[in-house]
Amino acid sequence: MRWETLVGLRYLRSRRKETFVSVITVISTLGVLIGVMVMTITLSVMTGFEEDLRSRILGLHPHLRLTNRLSAGVVQDPEELAAEMRAHPEVLEAAPILNAQLIVSVGDQISGVYARGVDPDSQSSTFGITDMVVEGSLEEIGRTRRIDGADLPGVMLGRGLAKQLGVASGDAITLMSPKLSASPLGVLPRSKRFYIAAMFDSGMSEYDAGLVYISIESARKLVGVGPVATGIEARIKDPYDAPRVAEQLNAVIGMPYWVESWTEAHRNVFAALQLEKTVYFLVLLLIIMVAAFAIVATLYMVVMEKRRDIGVLKAMGARNRSIARIFVLKGLLVGTLGTALGALFGYLACLGLQTFEFVDLPEGVFYVSKLPVRIVGVNFAVVCAASMTICLLATIFPAWKATKIAPVDILRYE
Repeated sequence: MRWETLVGLRYLRSRRKETFVSVITVISTLGVLIGVMVMTITLSVMTGFEEDLRSRILGLHPHLRLTNRLSAGVVQDPEELAAEMRAHPEVLEAAPILNAQLIVSVGDQISGVYARGVDPDSQSSTFGITDMVVEGSLEEIGRTRRIDGADLPGVMLGRGLAKQLGVASGDAITLMSPKLSASPLGVLPRSKRFYIAAMFDSGMSEYDAGLVYISIESARKLVGVGPVATGIEARIKDPYDAPRVAEQLNAVIGMPYWVESWTEAHRNVFAALQLEKTVYFLVLLLIIMVAAFAIVATLYMVVMEKRRDIGVLKAMGARNRSIARIFVLKGLLVGTLGTALGALFGYLACLGLQTFEFVDLPEGVFYVSKLPVRIVGVNFAVVCAASMTICLLATIFPAWKATKIAPVDILRYE
């Protein structure tokens, strides 16, 4: 161990007449500890919210979606395009989808919904929503059930919409298309009765109250179109490779079709979350900066207290670099202790929040009922690195001040 380190450790121990300096040292350490702990907890909670939102978005949206930018967005040859997408080695499944704005009615209750006509036998559009099904089975939407003497196809709707309409699994509802068509009774909107085959609960009220799933064949009949689609949705091996795969597919398929990844479709949401995390990080960094000022004050007072020791050391041949290293090491010891304890307590707090889930969130405000926490080692490393950098910078001025002490003046007057 270098002698500078031994001297720095000795200066950490308080003497009777230096009690005040030692109290400031403890306060500085606690300041760093609290700052690091709060930052790690906040970043873990923000990361938990981000990953929970990402998983819900992936549950309701495909990895890739092909659309037609011309022809009113209608894909005329969906099966050929789906086969072309499946030819890519990263694509696991691809199937056509027909989206439409419909009206659902039950008795006097009427509500507008966004209908997704999907292939129940393919998981390209439904692989995520299956984990959110709370009643029934999604595969039932491709089958019919005889109710009141009629064979009705199945429909899956959100629990929020079912509560709004006052219906339950197995009940019959009517879906209507705003598009008018001729009938023996005149020009009327197309309508068809369905039975509730399944319900899902995504935790996001805007989806639970306004999204329904039906088979693509039922959607085509209800809207009154042939074997067309509004898009092709695909599932790939790694969702985070979606931008790269989308770029490759666009190079192969070309215009007027466009393949969009889920990250591009929701880039504004995740950009806002990332900005929020950055702002929280910078704001909470001020806590450590306040503690750093306390470190500056502590070291400066130590320099004033140890003027005689510094003069003797310099008279014995100690270089300015060694004198500066003593106080830099002392400040780093305070910063290291505070950072290490802050990271430890922050980890334990996050582990407790993650394990016991004792923090309840108000319903209707957040899409989760418990505080989501995700412990990521990179976040802890970034916080510790930022804390140690600030503590290191805080030692520069006191260390420089110590090197300016002239041993001749000290030995002459003290």
